[in-house]
Amino acid sequence: MSWDIVLFNSKEKIVKVEELDESKLEPCDFSAILEASFKKVLKDDGHRTIEGEGYYIDYFTHEEAVSNTLLSIHGEKGLFELIELARKHKWQIFDTSLEAMIDLEKPENNGNKRHRKYLWQILKR
Repeated sequence: MSWDIVLFNSKEKIVKVEELDESKLEPCDFSAILEASFKKVLKDDGHRTIEGEGYYIDYFTHEEAVSNTLLSIHGEKGLFELIELARKHKWQIFDTSLEAMIDLEKPENNGNKRHRKYLWQILKR
């Protein structure tokens, strides 16, 4: 099971991505922080894979600081690892499959069960 998320570095709480105030976004070096935060990071040119127990996370590096970045998560535990990192760095997370911001205070509301429910709805169409 995999899904995509977007990390945002913003001065204000993002409620809806559609109403995002881009002037409040702040560039940061997501790649350097991610690489320093995990023990096993595989590098292949600009592509990175974080490998953890029961999960892996794929993303591409940027040549300069950016205010947001896309990551692909494989395994629910990877989401919770990123939630802890987001709390530490005051980042915010957008779940592209749910089209909603993840509640960092109640992350269980945005875990794998909701993702499976979303996929099941798509398959029923």
